Amino acid sequence: MDLFRILIAILLPPLGVFLQVGFAGAFWLNILLTLLGYIPGIVHAVWIIAKR
Repeated sequence: MDLFRILIAILLPPLGVFLQVGFAGAFWLNILLTLLGYIPGIVHAVWIIAKR
């Protein structure tokens, strides 16, 4: 299941984080990072998924 979430996080970082934590603060931070730059959003999403 984590592999699926990581693939989703690479394509759509906020969706990958949402599947992991829901509407928590990490989700909103990931949206901000993705808007500022796609790569920071991916790195944050993979980090959140791998951490849990």
